[in-house]
Amino acid sequence: MLINNADWLLNLNYIKFLRDIGKYFKVNEMIKAEAYKQRLDRQEGLSFIEFNYQILQAYDFLVLSDKYNCLLQLGGDDQWGNILAGIDLVRRTRNKKVYGLTFPLLTTARGNKMGKTESGAIWLDPLKTSPYEFYQYWINADDRDVARFLNYFTFLPQEEIVNLEKSSLPEIRKAKEVLAFEATKLAHGTDEAIKAQNAAKAVFASTGDCADFVPATKIDAQRILKGISLVDLLCETNLSKTKSEARRLIEQGGIYLNGEKVDFVDMVVNEKFFENSVILIRRGKKKYHRIILKGEN
Repeated sequence: MLINNADWLLNLNYIKFLRDIGKYFKVNEMIKAEAYKQRLDRQEGLSFIEFNYQILQAYDFLVLSDKYNCLLQLGGDDQWGNILAGIDLVRRTRNKKVYGLTFPLLTTARGNKMGKTESGAIWLDPLKTSPYEFYQYWINADDRDVARFLNYFTFLPQEEIVNLEKSSLPEIRKAKEVLAFEATKLAHGTDEAIKAQNAAKAVFASTGDCADFVPATKIDAQRILKGISLVDLLCETNLSKTKSEARRLIEQGGIYLNGEKVDFVDMVVNEKFFENSVILIRRGKKKYHRIILKGEN
């Protein structure tokens, strides 16, 4: 069953909730949880909303136990403290035994969590992450992650994965292509995986065959006639999160227009940069985005 905890959380009476549920939670015990300890050690500290996560998740377990006889809660390792709190709450209030099971978080070789709250996270929904962008995510994986990801995110025979594990530069590119294709095929189907692969090869070879697959932003022709700063354009296309980051990327030689490195931070983009009504912007080695004059194909 797919259950929405908003069904019982949104209409909670705050005072009643504190009286009936809050009394079972001791602050000195809560802050021993690893997730809270890490946040307390950070400069930004721990917000009161974050401090409520454990209580609300524990209450979820109690409600699910009462309504559906739920006996087991599963989650990532970072949920261990919250799950234990739920087990304890059910025991205290219902004199009933329930259980928890956690598993290691998916992390990259750099130690970053692979999750929806992380920067650069990908989605299975093609409206949030296109098949091409999905493919590119795996192509850009850290070399150290490739073998592990082949085991996690593909159904390739183990013998084939072992052979790919032996890849070294420059052959590691082949292993990444296999990973990207297989993961994209699972998420979006063989046809979309083939299209994404062909588009990636076209972009890599600087050909024009990638048009329908590389992420694009349409810009009104009148804005282009007036000129748009490259810094603003990078932010508008999500190639950069902030203007300061965009300036830094340009200063460090990380931005290319139609294959040419940009070395002027205050560059203004106008119609002269367009080729057949399109500009191809590249960030770093592998991240591409098209700018299309609105109304043009």
